[in-house]
Amino acid sequence: QVHLVESGGGLVQPGGSLRLSCAGSEGALIDYRVAWFRQAPDQEREFVIAINRGGDIPYSSNSVKGRFLISRDYAKNTVELQMNSMKPEDTALYYCAATSRLATITREDSYDFWGEGTQVTVSS
Repeated sequence: QVHLVESGGGLVQPGGSLRLSCAGSEGALIDYRVAWFRQAPDQEREFVIAINRGGDIPYSSNSVKGRFLISRDYAKNTVELQMNSMKPEDTALYYCAATSRLATITREDSYDFWGEGTQVTVSS
């Protein structure tokens, strides 16, 4: 079991960058596939990007490909989300999620552990 806490959200201008962190406690994140999801107002939660336990090539949605990067910090037991060239449509509540199961990487129900989210707002 792992407890997840997101941090790093805030207000950023279009074209700017922001870095989110997902910290794990009561468990090592290296043992889990970790993903980021987001939910904009009045919209369903959607998959953003994920990294497998082996830390191999991440999988990302088309909407963020080439702009968002995911990585692990093994020393800190965190998974980082670097968001670049941000757009107003990136505005959402961002959640990290983790699973030890081999399941469809983009589905919410593939993940067993969730953080409470951190708000990201892209606006001038």
